[in-house]
Amino acid sequence: MLRTEENSSPSSNASVFKDDRKQAYLNPEGADRPLTSPIPASTLDAARRYRLGRLRTKMKEWDCSALLLYDPVNIRYAFDCSNMSIWTMHNPSRYALILADGPAIMFEFEGSEHVNDGLPGIDEVRTSKSFLFFTAGNLVETRMKAWADEIADILKSHGGNRRIGVDRLEPAPAHELQSRGFTLLDGQELAERARSIKSPEEIELMRWTIRVCEAGMARMYEVSEPGRTEREIWAELHFENARSGGEWLETKLLTAGPRTNPWYQECSDYVIKRGEMISFDTDMIGPYGYCADLSRSWTCGHVVMNAKQRDLYWAAREQIEHNLSIIRPGMSFGEFNDKSWRIPEKYVPYRYTLAAHGTGMADEWPGILLHPDYDAEFAGAIEEGMVLNIESLIAEDGSESIKLETQALVTSKGAERLDTFPWEEI
Repeated sequence: MLRTEENSSPSSNASVFKDDRKQAYLNPEGADRPLTSPIPASTLDAARRYRLGRLRTKMKEWDCSALLLYDPVNIRYAFDCSNMSIWTMHNPSRYALILADGPAIMFEFEGSEHVNDGLPGIDEVRTSKSFLFFTAGNLVETRMKAWADEIADILKSHGGNRRIGVDRLEPAPAHELQSRGFTLLDGQELAERARSIKSPEEIELMRWTIRVCEAGMARMYEVSEPGRTEREIWAELHFENARSGGEWLETKLLTAGPRTNPWYQECSDYVIKRGEMISFDTDMIGPYGYCADLSRSWTCGHVVMNAKQRDLYWAAREQIEHNLSIIRPGMSFGEFNDKSWRIPEKYVPYRYTLAAHGTGMADEWPGILLHPDYDAEFAGAIEEGMVLNIESLIAEDGSESIKLETQALVTSKGAERLDTFPWEEI
């Protein structure tokens, strides 16, 4: 249970700090063991078929004969293949080409073609043609032309129009395709709109990623003792994610005490003191490539919050609960903004600019800004099957920051929370 002021004397015994509600999120087989996914292969295969089908449906809606993907998150969504995802985010050297009425081709990093074995959505694997300056040097232009020729030959051989969706392409290769008569469309918008509606199988996969994330959060909770550094606590989430089949953390947002305000400072070697607030945002890409984007705040040593911490925490909880309660399918973004929780003036200068955002294999569209920042021209509607994260960051001049966030599925009845890791009892 949470410690009280009366029994909050210093101790080196980690078990003193445990909250049984949170300890329950550790692996029941023992905290020294990774979590093992119970997801059957049939669920994963159904999710794969659905995702590729969503992309092809959007392609037809856009009158788009092909989709060229370089973003590793979009490639994972389309084919469920991953290879050096972080490296290829800044070294675009593997790509996918999906034809609306033709094959789906994966162009894989040389020597890695075998990583795609057995993936049902891929009709053909080819070795990618890279024109990175890193490896091409003065041969960039020659290699780029060979790349564009191959893409053009494939598209011409399968007919269709000359409209291609492209998610990420620098000016020079884009020009090469355009000079061959192709019109380029915004493939990132196409992909994110496709990704925004989840199938039941995707939700099952996402629930498992959240389960792993919450086990990591329980580890963080257990070691949130005086004398620990921010990095030490943050490492527990990395550890659980890595050993249980996850991918990476998108940010390093864990800070304590005075370093929580202003927000967006990255975790450091700051040594945390008893009673200081520890606030974090997981931004975790976990098993199956899905995102668990959860935020919590608690005190170091799990002592009772002081009056200021309680006030801030209650305001953050009020924002989360109110904004969850108003979500309905069919609600426009403007209506959500109009009905959303109004942040008190004293907290406005320290606000988090997002009230809600979509989540899938990463943070995604729609990103609905908090009401002081909301643009009335921002169009769209909340739809059943979306997963939305509801955010709160509450702080004032000279205070610590409270960061809370929950992840919810939009159902016919409203928002259903997917995470269950307990809030603090105050």
